[in-house]
Formats: sequence, C-alpha cells, structure tokens
Amino acid sequence: MEYAIIKAACAIGAGLCMGIGAIGPAIGEGNAVGKALEGMARQPETSSTLRTNMILGCAVTETTGIYSLLISFLILFAVN
Repeated sequence: MEYAIIKAACAIGAGLCMGIGAIGPAIGEGNAVGKALEGMARQPETSSTLRTNMILGCAVTETTGIYSLLISFLILFAVN
C-alpha cells in the first residue's frame, strides 16, 4: 500500500512539474514572437535580424521546458 501511495505521489509531482514548468516558456515565447512580428510589421527591412534573434531567444527560452521535462522523468522513474 505504501508503494502505491509513493508511486501516485510521484506521478502527481511529475505532472505538476511539467505543467508548471511549461507555463514560463509558453508565455515567454509568445511574447517574443509577438514582439518580433510587431517589429517586422513596423520595419520590414530589419526582418532578417529580428527573425534570427527571435529564433535564438525561443531556443534559450525552451531550455526551461526541457529541464522541467527532465526533472519530471527523474521523479517518475527514480522510485523502483
């Protein structure tokens, strides 16, 4: 019975970790892409520079989501 409670707590913890860990990157990437598109609409000649910086920013922002996925996998599979 104790093992089942521990496994259930691990599953809930991993779900919370991934759910909360995905909120930050989603908001950050949404803001970055929105502002980059707004800048491209205002000054079309700078679109290549803005696009490059936007993709780099999204890649850096996405690492937070990948770290939370890694931690949630560790939580799920750490208990034997």
